[in-house]
Amino acid sequence: EVQLVESGGGSVQAGGSLRLSCEAATAYQMAWFRQGAGKEREGVAAIDAVGQTKYTDSVKGRFTISRNYGKSTLYLQMDGLKPEDSALYYCAASSLVLAVEEGLAQRWYNRWGQGTQVTVSS
Repeated sequence: EVQLVESGGGSVQAGGSLRLSCEAATAYQMAWFRQGAGKEREGVAAIDAVGQTKYTDSVKGRFTISRNYGKSTLYLQMDGLKPEDSALYYCAASSLVLAVEEGLAQRWYNRWGQGTQVTVSS
């Protein structure tokens, strides 16, 4: 299997923006997850092949998930970043066709990247 490779993480001040990218994003269902220090991994945003999206409540209106099929790349545009957004962000792919409401459930994803670190300072 082709490995998922994330990039675009970094350190920014609160209110700033970052755009994460994930290469080899060819699966029907793709998503971004994150794991902050001392926290469990949580789903952030998901998108399927027809463009249906789902976001966790804490990022709605600030984050946008998208994909470029020609480049096989998944993106996560993050605006209005907050210190609580600091985490290791993972790209994930599922070989299943999921209902939209299941898009942020980790159990359906069987390919994961290594993660890219996002740090937001106040």
